[in-house]
Amino acid sequence: MPIPPDAPPPEPALRDAAPALPEAATGWVPRLGAAAMPFRVRTTRGERSLADYRGRWLLLFSHPADFTPVCTSEFIAFARAHGRFQALGCELLGLSVDSLFAHLAWVRSIEAGFGVEIPFPIAEDISMGLARAYGMLHPADTSTATVRGSFLIDPSGSIRMLSYYPMTTGRSVEELLRTLAALQESDASGLSTPADWRPGEAGVLPPPLTVQEAAARSAAGAPDWYYLSRAARP
Repeated sequence: MPIPPDAPPPEPALRDAAPALPEAATGWVPRLGAAAMPFRVRTTRGERSLADYRGRWLLLFSHPADFTPVCTSEFIAFARAHGRFQALGCELLGLSVDSLFAHLAWVRSIEAGFGVEIPFPIAEDISMGLARAYGMLHPADTSTATVRGSFLIDPSGSIRMLSYYPMTTGRSVEELLRTLAALQESDASGLSTPADWRPGEAGVLPPPLTVQEAAARSAAGAPDWYYLSRAARP
């Protein structure tokens, strides 16, 4: 079948275990609001690319190493919360510099030892290309273990949240779920979410930009002119 002249170029194909990255990956730095860098990787559930997740949220997260206690505890927590991420339209994709075969053995070990199936893919990154591009490995670091990087990528492919945890400290899966729900609330209602906000709680309006808006906030019963709560979506 002939290819239409306006068809987009095909995604890079995997020639080996190294992730396929665009040439522009060099010098790219992950930033809030920036377009996430495209990739194609081998995972425990087949090949995956960033384009596969278009139209859904994606939590891309790295871990230092397979067969380690903190990482195992995190993956068990992610597995148990998988349905809650799915309910929010979010997929999970784990990654480390371990090989695909190490990932497969670790997944089997978790299921055998803890009775927990890992229902999401884990990508290999032996070349460390994707890990370096996303800041999961820092340039001056002599270790090949990735930090606990987390990236929430929205349905349009933009990075909406990023965080890095040290190797010794496990992430809070509850906080990642809360952040995902907060971003979705802000997108839907235009409200911001205050400290310790939980789904269903009131949000706050952005600060007023004119004298008239400030006066209207005060007249509406705000504690002060710059702080006014509003009910969030049910």
